[in-house]
Amino acid sequence: MEGVNMTVKDVAKSVINALPSRATMDDVIHALYVHEKFRHGEQEIRQKMGVPHEAAKKRLRKCIK
Repeated sequence: MEGVNMTVKDVAKSVINALPSRATMDDVIHALYVHEKFRHGEQEIRQKMGVPHEAAKKRLRKCIK
């Protein structure tokens, strides 16, 4: 989805265009928010700032209890 030279506006348009035509404003806002969170997470992983899988599972187990 995101090319090297895409502007923020281009990315937003792409995310919005991927939504169904009946999408609400809340759907648009949510899709943009989720897209940005995933982009940020992927960037952290590339910078070796991510949490290892086993550590994430351990954290999740603590939250579920």
